[in-house]
Amino acid sequence: MVMTLIVVLVVSGALLAGAAWGIFGTLGDRLEGFLVALAGGSLVLSLVSELIEPSIERSNLFTATAGVVSGAIVFAIADYLIDEKWGSDSGGGLLAAITLDGVPENLALGVALISATPTEVAALAGSIFLSNLPEAAGGARDMAGRGHTKMQVFWLWAATAAILSVAAIAGNMLLDEASEHWLAVIRCFAAGAVVASLATEVFPKAFRHEHHFAGVATALGVVLAFWLGNLGG
Repeated sequence: MVMTLIVVLVVSGALLAGAAWGIFGTLGDRLEGFLVALAGGSLVLSLVSELIEPSIERSNLFTATAGVVSGAIVFAIADYLIDEKWGSDSGGGLLAAITLDGVPENLALGVALISATPTEVAALAGSIFLSNLPEAAGGARDMAGRGHTKMQVFWLWAATAAILSVAAIAGNMLLDEASEHWLAVIRCFAAGAVVASLATEVFPKAFRHEHHFAGVATALGVVLAFWLGNLGG
């Protein structure tokens, strides 16, 4: 449980650090695009190696496939509602947009920490950390430019970090006795939701801001996730 709390604090702390960077620091568009692409590449490999492949090995291919597809569909529906119905600039829609990516990631992180050594979750935790930092920085900067005060934006991100921490801890504690089939569904559902977010939000944003080196940054992210995953090897 101590290791779970440490990992959760580090990963969620990236949201606060990123928000502070975006609000009070300087973050250029090209640097943001590079970092977002780096994080996206890291998440791609981590999702496959830490969530999908173990689910196939411990359950079966059908279960993993159903989880991934379901997660992607739910993300697409929620993303549509935020953009077309609720409005991503509104209070509720904005908070939903921020947490939409984070809850599946952190829930999967909590599940991955069940009966796992620190090195076994290093790639996933590291990738989520890398994803949260530029996402929070860019999001906080944009929100501050829409009429919100800097402290309002920071406290919104602090509340989001708390929500995501609860999701990770809940995933770790409440699902400790779950069967491998249910864990596989949850892992792959989270993976599918994050894959959908990468395709519709992360990589398009990275390309818009840094179209020359977005591909290089994505490749570096994949390599970084590979090294993180092999720290104990």
